[in-house]
Amino acid sequence: MKQRKTFRDLLAIDGPLILPGAHDGLSARLIEQAGFNGYFIGGFPVVGARYGVPDIGLKGLGEIAAGVRDIVAASSLPVLVDGDDGYGDVKNVVHTVHTYERLGVAAIMLEDQRWPKRCGHMAGKAVVAPELMEAKIRAATQEKMNADTFIIARTDARAVNGLDDAMQRAERYVRAGADGIFIEAPRDVAELTRIGRAFDIPQACNPLLGGLTPILTPAEYLELGFKIIPYGINLLMHVTFAMQQALLDMKAGRVSGVGSVSFKDYVESVGFDDWVGVEQRHGQPAGGSGGH
Repeated sequence: MKQRKTFRDLLAIDGPLILPGAHDGLSARLIEQAGFNGYFIGGFPVVGARYGVPDIGLKGLGEIAAGVRDIVAASSLPVLVDGDDGYGDVKNVVHTVHTYERLGVAAIMLEDQRWPKRCGHMAGKAVVAPELMEAKIRAATQEKMNADTFIIARTDARAVNGLDDAMQRAERYVRAGADGIFIEAPRDVAELTRIGRAFDIPQACNPLLGGLTPILTPAEYLELGFKIIPYGINLLMHVTFAMQQALLDMKAGRVSGVGSVSFKDYVESVGFDDWVGVEQRHGQPAGGSGGH
Protein backbone atom coordinates (compact mmCIF):
# COMPACT_ATOMS: atom_id res chain seq x y z
CA MET A 1 0.00 0.00 0.00
CA LYS A 2 1.59 3.24 -1.13
CA GLN A 3 1.48 6.42 0.93
CA ARG A 4 -1.78 8.29 0.44
CA LYS A 5 -1.70 11.85 -0.83
CA THR A 6 -3.43 14.58 1.15
CA PHE A 7 -6.69 16.13 0.02
CA ARG A 8 -4.86 19.39 -0.59
CA ASP A 9 -2.55 17.49 -2.96
CA LEU A 10 -5.63 16.55 -4.97
CA LEU A 11 -6.95 20.10 -4.98
CA ALA A 12 -3.64 21.31 -6.41
CA ILE A 13 -4.14 19.19 -9.55
CA ASP A 14 -5.47 21.14 -12.53
CA GLY A 15 -9.07 20.60 -13.50
CA PRO A 16 -12.11 19.41 -11.56
CA LEU A 17 -11.56 16.91 -8.75
CA ILE A 18 -13.89 14.06 -9.70
CA LEU A 19 -14.62 11.75 -6.76
CA PRO A 20 -16.59 8.59 -7.60
CA GLY A 21 -18.52 7.19 -4.66
CA ALA A 22 -17.42 3.85 -3.20
CA HIS A 23 -19.91 1.71 -1.31
CA ASP A 24 -17.63 -1.25 -0.54
CA GLY A 25 -14.03 -2.44 -0.86
CA LEU A 26 -14.50 -3.74 -4.40
CA SER A 27 -15.81 -0.43 -5.69
CA ALA A 28 -12.89 1.38 -4.03
CA ARG A 29 -10.42 -0.95 -5.78
CA LEU A 30 -12.11 -0.46 -9.13
CA ILE A 31 -12.05 3.34 -8.72
CA GLU A 32 -8.31 3.21 -8.16
CA GLN A 33 -7.76 0.82 -11.06
CA ALA A 34 -9.71 3.17 -13.33
CA GLY A 35 -7.15 5.90 -12.68
CA PHE A 36 -9.01 8.36 -10.47
CA ASN A 37 -7.04 10.48 -8.00
CA GLY A 38 -9.43 10.09 -5.07
CA TYR A 39 -12.92 8.99 -4.11
CA PHE A 40 -15.87 9.70 -1.83
CA ILE A 41 -17.66 7.59 0.78
CA GLY A 42 -21.18 8.83 1.48
CA GLY A 43 -23.54 7.65 4.16
CA PHE A 44 -26.27 6.92 1.59
CA PRO A 45 -24.33 4.17 -0.25
CA VAL A 46 -22.68 2.72 2.88
CA VAL A 47 -25.86 2.16 4.85
CA GLY A 48 -27.67 0.98 1.73
CA ALA A 49 -25.03 -1.49 0.53
CA ARG A 50 -23.83 -2.72 3.93
CA TYR A 51 -27.09 -2.76 5.90
CA GLY A 52 -29.86 -2.54 3.31
CA VAL A 53 -31.52 0.51 4.89
CA PRO A 54 -32.21 4.08 3.69
CA ASP A 55 -30.11 7.08 4.67
CA ILE A 56 -32.51 8.51 7.27
CA GLY A 57 -30.44 8.32 10.45
CA LEU A 58 -30.92 4.62 11.22
CA LYS A 59 -27.18 3.96 11.58
CA GLY A 60 -24.65 5.82 13.70
CA LEU A 61 -20.91 6.36 13.76
CA GLY A 62 -19.94 2.87 14.91
CA GLU A 63 -21.88 1.12 12.16
CA ILE A 64 -20.92 3.53 9.38
CA ALA A 65 -17.27 3.70 10.46
CA ALA A 66 -17.11 -0.11 10.24
CA GLY A 67 -18.02 0.17 6.57
CA VAL A 68 -15.62 3.06 6.00
CA ARG A 69 -12.79 1.05 7.60
CA ASP A 70 -13.25 -1.82 5.16
CA ILE A 71 -13.48 0.49 2.16
CA VAL A 72 -10.42 2.58 3.07
CA ALA A 73 -8.38 -0.60 3.59
CA ALA A 74 -9.03 -1.64 -0.02
CA SER A 75 -7.53 1.45 -1.69
CA SER A 76 -4.50 3.69 -1.33
CA LEU A 77 -6.30 6.75 -2.74
CA PRO A 78 -7.18 9.78 -0.60
CA VAL A 79 -10.82 9.70 0.44
CA LEU A 80 -13.47 12.23 1.43
CA VAL A 81 -15.91 10.77 3.96
CA ASP A 82 -19.38 11.96 4.86
CA GLY A 83 -19.35 12.61 8.62
CA ASP A 84 -23.08 13.43 8.76
CA ASP A 85 -23.70 15.90 11.62
CA GLY A 86 -20.87 14.47 13.72
CA TYR A 87 -23.40 12.31 15.62
CA GLY A 88 -23.98 14.68 18.52
CA ASP A 89 -22.46 17.76 20.11
CA VAL A 90 -18.96 19.19 19.76
CA LYS A 91 -17.29 16.34 21.67
CA ASN A 92 -19.01 13.80 19.38
CA VAL A 93 -17.84 15.76 16.36
CA VAL A 94 -14.23 15.62 17.57
CA HIS A 95 -14.64 11.90 18.29
CA THR A 96 -15.95 11.38 14.74
CA VAL A 97 -13.06 13.32 13.20
CA HIS A 98 -10.49 11.38 15.25
CA THR A 99 -12.15 8.06 14.37
CA TYR A 100 -11.83 8.75 10.67
CA GLU A 101 -8.35 10.21 10.95
CA ARG A 102 -7.16 6.98 12.57
CA LEU A 103 -8.55 5.10 9.58
CA GLY A 104 -6.47 7.24 7.20
CA VAL A 105 -9.28 9.46 5.87
CA ALA A 106 -8.03 12.61 4.09
CA ALA A 107 -11.15 14.80 4.26
CA ILE A 108 -14.37 14.84 6.26
CA MET A 109 -17.67 16.55 5.46
CA LEU A 110 -19.87 17.78 8.32
CA GLU A 111 -23.41 19.05 7.87
CA ASP A 112 -25.91 21.26 9.70
CA GLN A 113 -28.93 18.97 9.50
CA ARG A 114 -30.86 18.12 12.66
CA TRP A 115 -30.70 14.42 13.57
CA PRO A 116 -32.11 12.11 12.35
CA LYS A 117 -30.72 13.40 9.06
CA ARG A 118 -31.78 12.53 5.51
CA CYS A 119 -30.11 12.30 2.15
CA GLY A 120 -29.62 15.89 1.00
CA HIS A 121 -32.04 15.58 -1.92
CA MET A 122 -34.89 14.09 0.15
CA ALA A 123 -37.80 16.05 1.58
CA GLY A 124 -38.37 16.42 5.31
CA LYS A 125 -35.02 17.87 6.35
CA ALA A 126 -34.43 20.27 9.22
CA VAL A 127 -31.35 22.29 10.12
CA VAL A 128 -29.86 23.30 13.45
CA ALA A 129 -29.16 26.87 14.50
CA PRO A 130 -26.06 28.16 12.69
CA GLU A 131 -24.34 28.82 16.02
CA LEU A 132 -24.38 25.11 16.77
CA MET A 133 -22.79 24.27 13.43
CA GLU A 134 -20.18 27.00 13.86
CA ALA A 135 -19.17 25.42 17.16
CA LYS A 136 -18.88 22.01 15.48
CA ILE A 137 -16.67 23.40 12.71
CA ARG A 138 -14.43 25.17 15.22
CA ALA A 139 -14.14 21.98 17.26
CA ALA A 140 -13.35 19.85 14.20
CA THR A 141 -10.74 22.17 12.75
CA GLN A 142 -9.03 23.04 16.03
CA GLU A 143 -9.04 19.56 17.59
CA LYS A 144 -8.14 17.41 14.57
CA MET A 145 -5.04 15.25 15.06
CA ASN A 146 -3.62 15.70 11.56
CA ALA A 147 -3.01 19.22 10.26
CA ASP A 148 -3.64 17.95 6.72
CA THR A 149 -7.16 16.70 7.48
CA PHE A 150 -9.50 18.76 5.29
CA ILE A 151 -12.84 19.77 6.82
CA ILE A 152 -15.75 20.60 4.50
CA ALA A 153 -18.81 22.31 5.98
CA ARG A 154 -22.11 21.40 4.34
CA THR A 155 -25.36 23.27 4.75
CA ASP A 156 -28.77 21.84 3.88
CA ALA A 157 -30.53 25.15 4.53
CA ARG A 158 -31.38 25.75 0.84
CA ALA A 159 -34.28 23.32 1.00
CA VAL A 160 -35.42 24.46 4.45
CA ASN A 161 -34.99 28.24 4.61
CA GLY A 162 -34.02 29.24 1.08
CA LEU A 163 -30.80 30.14 -0.70
CA ASP A 164 -30.15 33.41 1.14
CA ASP A 165 -30.01 31.63 4.49
CA ALA A 166 -27.82 28.88 3.04
CA MET A 167 -25.37 31.47 1.71
CA GLN A 168 -25.26 33.30 5.05
CA ARG A 169 -24.65 30.03 6.87
CA ALA A 170 -21.86 29.10 4.48
CA GLU A 171 -20.16 32.45 5.14
CA ARG A 172 -20.37 31.83 8.89
CA TYR A 173 -18.97 28.32 8.56
CA VAL A 174 -16.04 29.61 6.52
CA ARG A 175 -15.29 32.18 9.22
CA ALA A 176 -15.48 29.37 11.80
CA GLY A 177 -12.58 27.65 10.01
CA ALA A 178 -14.01 25.33 7.35
CA ASP A 179 -11.47 24.41 4.65
CA GLY A 180 -14.17 23.89 2.03
CA ILE A 181 -17.87 24.59 1.63
CA PHE A 182 -20.82 22.65 0.20
CA ILE A 183 -24.28 24.18 -0.22
CA GLU A 184 -26.48 21.16 -0.81
CA ALA A 185 -29.05 20.92 -3.61
CA PRO A 186 -29.10 24.23 -5.52
CA ARG A 187 -32.04 24.16 -7.93
CA ASP A 188 -30.79 25.71 -11.16
CA VAL A 189 -27.77 27.15 -12.98
CA ALA A 190 -28.53 30.65 -11.69
CA GLU A 191 -28.20 29.42 -8.12
CA LEU A 192 -25.05 27.50 -8.97
CA THR A 193 -23.58 30.64 -10.52
CA ARG A 194 -24.36 32.74 -7.46
CA ILE A 195 -22.89 30.16 -5.07
CA GLY A 196 -19.82 29.50 -7.18
CA ARG A 197 -18.83 33.16 -7.26
CA ALA A 198 -19.40 33.77 -3.55
CA PHE A 199 -16.48 31.97 -1.92
CA ASP A 200 -12.73 31.83 -2.47
CA ILE A 201 -12.20 28.43 -0.81
CA PRO A 202 -12.79 25.06 -2.51
CA GLN A 203 -16.45 24.32 -3.11
CA ALA A 204 -18.26 21.03 -3.77
CA CYS A 205 -21.24 20.29 -5.99
CA ASN A 206 -22.76 16.84 -6.33
CA PRO A 207 -24.45 15.88 -9.61
CA LEU A 208 -26.94 13.42 -8.07
CA LEU A 209 -28.84 11.27 -10.54
CA GLY A 210 -32.52 11.96 -9.96
CA GLY A 211 -31.68 14.81 -7.58
CA LEU A 212 -32.50 18.51 -7.51
CA THR A 213 -29.26 20.02 -8.82
CA PRO A 214 -28.77 20.42 -12.60
CA ILE A 215 -26.49 17.76 -14.08
CA LEU A 216 -23.58 19.48 -15.83
CA THR A 217 -20.18 18.28 -16.96
CA PRO A 218 -17.28 18.47 -14.48
CA ALA A 219 -15.70 21.18 -16.63
CA GLU A 220 -18.91 23.24 -16.46
CA TYR A 221 -19.05 22.92 -12.68
CA LEU A 222 -15.43 24.02 -12.46
CA GLU A 223 -16.15 27.03 -14.66
CA LEU A 224 -18.93 28.01 -12.26
CA GLY A 225 -16.55 27.79 -9.29
CA PHE A 226 -16.92 24.21 -8.03
CA LYS A 227 -13.67 22.25 -7.74
CA ILE A 228 -14.89 19.15 -5.87
CA ILE A 229 -17.32 16.95 -7.82
CA PRO A 230 -18.48 13.86 -5.87
CA TYR A 231 -20.50 11.31 -7.83
CA GLY A 232 -21.66 9.76 -4.61
CA ILE A 233 -24.27 7.21 -5.68
CA ASN A 234 -23.67 6.53 -9.38
CA LEU A 235 -21.83 3.24 -8.94
CA LEU A 236 -24.37 2.00 -6.40
CA MET A 237 -27.25 2.79 -8.76
CA HIS A 238 -25.60 0.90 -11.61
CA VAL A 239 -24.74 -2.06 -9.38
CA THR A 240 -28.28 -2.25 -8.00
CA PHE A 241 -29.75 -2.25 -11.50
CA ALA A 242 -27.31 -4.93 -12.69
CA MET A 243 -28.14 -7.18 -9.72
CA GLN A 244 -31.88 -6.74 -10.24
CA GLN A 245 -31.54 -7.73 -13.89
CA ALA A 246 -29.33 -10.73 -13.09
CA LEU A 247 -31.82 -11.94 -10.49
CA LEU A 248 -34.67 -11.67 -13.00
CA ASP A 249 -32.62 -13.75 -15.43
CA MET A 250 -31.91 -16.41 -12.79
CA LYS A 251 -35.57 -16.58 -11.80
CA ALA A 252 -36.52 -17.06 -15.45
CA GLY A 253 -33.90 -19.77 -15.90
CA ARG A 254 -31.65 -17.68 -18.08
CA VAL A 255 -27.90 -17.82 -17.46
CA SER A 256 -25.97 -15.37 -19.56
CA GLY A 257 -22.64 -13.58 -19.42
CA VAL A 258 -24.04 -10.52 -21.17
CA GLY A 259 -23.40 -7.44 -19.06
CA SER A 260 -21.04 -9.33 -16.79
CA VAL A 261 -17.29 -9.39 -16.35
CA SER A 262 -15.55 -12.70 -16.85
CA PHE A 263 -14.40 -14.83 -13.92
CA LYS A 264 -10.81 -14.12 -14.96
CA ASP A 265 -11.35 -10.36 -15.04
CA TYR A 266 -13.00 -10.40 -11.63
CA VAL A 267 -10.25 -12.33 -9.83
CA GLU A 268 -7.68 -10.03 -11.41
CA SER A 269 -9.55 -6.97 -10.14
CA VAL A 270 -9.41 -8.22 -6.53
CA GLY A 271 -5.67 -8.94 -6.69
CA PHE A 272 -5.58 -12.70 -7.15
CA ASP A 273 -2.25 -12.65 -9.00
CA ASP A 274 -0.65 -10.58 -6.23
CA TRP A 275 -1.58 -13.13 -3.58
CA VAL A 276 -0.42 -16.02 -5.76
CA GLY A 277 2.90 -14.20 -5.97
CA VAL A 278 3.11 -14.13 -2.18
CA GLU A 279 2.48 -17.87 -2.10
CA GLN A 280 5.16 -18.51 -4.68
CA ARG A 281 7.75 -16.33 -2.95
CA HIS A 282 7.12 -17.38 0.61
CA GLY A 283 5.02 -20.54 0.57
CA GLN A 284 5.77 -23.55 2.72
CA PRO A 285 8.18 -25.98 1.01
CA ALA A 286 6.61 -29.12 -0.39
CA GLY A 287 6.46 -31.91 2.20
CA GLY A 288 6.58 -29.55 5.20
CA SER A 289 4.69 -30.82 8.20
CA GLY A 290 3.40 -27.42 9.29
CA GLY A 291 4.13 -28.24 12.94
CA HIS A 292 4.99 -31.01 15.39
